[in-house]
Amino acid sequence: MEAWGLTDPGNVREENQDAFRVERLGDNALLAVVCDGMGGAKSGKVASRLASEVFTEEVKRSFSPEMTAEETERMLRSAVTLANISVFEHSQLSAEFDGMGTTLVACLISGRGCQVLNVGDSRAYHVDSDGVTCVTTDHSVVELMVQRGELTPEEAKSHPSKNIITRAVGTSPQVFADVFRVELHRGDSLLLCSDGLSNQMDDQEILFEIAHGARKEDCCQRLLDIAKDRGAPDNITAVLIAL
Repeated sequence: MEAWGLTDPGNVREENQDAFRVERLGDNALLAVVCDGMGGAKSGKVASRLASEVFTEEVKRSFSPEMTAEETERMLRSAVTLANISVFEHSQLSAEFDGMGTTLVACLISGRGCQVLNVGDSRAYHVDSDGVTCVTTDHSVVELMVQRGELTPEEAKSHPSKNIITRAVGTSPQVFADVFRVELHRGDSLLLCSDGLSNQMDDQEILFEIAHGARKEDCCQRLLDIAKDRGAPDNITAVLIAL
């Protein structure tokens, strides 16, 4: 199991409010986290860094390879609760941090077991011999409209409300994360990314770069280069894990 990650401010924004962490938790376990901060330039950056660090450190402290799937899910939920409290309390310290928050998408792989957790619209993609699947569901206004049949997925990509999210870490005292279990096999890949990437590439383009591109270790750079070639109005972060 190998992992690579890159983040870039993109072509428009001076400040990079994205953050990511990749941590090995033993010989056969790995944790990866991507956060996309929001708020003023300073507060968004603080929110994403704080959430990714608190979440990661709590999982590192609590993880055991003997955990059941149910115990692992409870641990991940506890870690995101702690991250949420940390960001929310920080937002109360001064006016410059008021309203700050962040998305969070994470995966914990232990053996062949994998659990993915998300809050907001940062995504996880699973690539296997059958193709590419977006594991997560965006917590966003346009995703709700798609689910209600008011928009098609294609219309959602250019809708003026596409950047409005309905859940975030740190914007309220409590947050609820979605958790997904993914069955992994040798040769599979997982991609975690902020919307700065997913807004610029469709699923099949992501599949091509991961499954049919050149070396896996160069894949994150290729994905970032494509997003930047298409304008990259937002920060871009990609973490790729290959089994």
